[in-house]
Amino acid sequence: QVQLVESGGGLVQAGGSLILSCAASGRTSSSYTMGWFRQAPGKERDLVARIRWSGGNTYYADSVKGRFTISRDNGRNTVYLQMNSLKPEDTAVYYCAAALNGVTYNYWGQGTQVTVSS
Repeated sequence: QVQLVESGGGLVQAGGSLILSCAASGRTSSSYTMGWFRQAPGKERDLVARIRWSGGNTYYADSVKGRFTISRDNGRNTVYLQMNSLKPEDTAVYYCAAALNGVTYNYWGQGTQVTVSS
């Protein structure tokens, strides 16, 4: 089992920044892929960014490229999502997830709300 706890969401004005954290505990492994997803009201949950615990191989959705940065701190078992130049369309519940095989996300956090006002 892997437990994931997100933090760092909140209300920010357009153009502002937030950093989300995802603390992992339990049976973590460097082979896992960690992803940040988001879900806006009435929309599907979409992958925003992902990174392997072992480092490298980052991926970003086109909508956040150049604005968001995913990183991890292996010593703290924490994955971060630095979000800059936020837009109202970034408003969503953001979820952290872990994929044991790098493809299927098996474990999910509870989500953290990000609201960007115009």
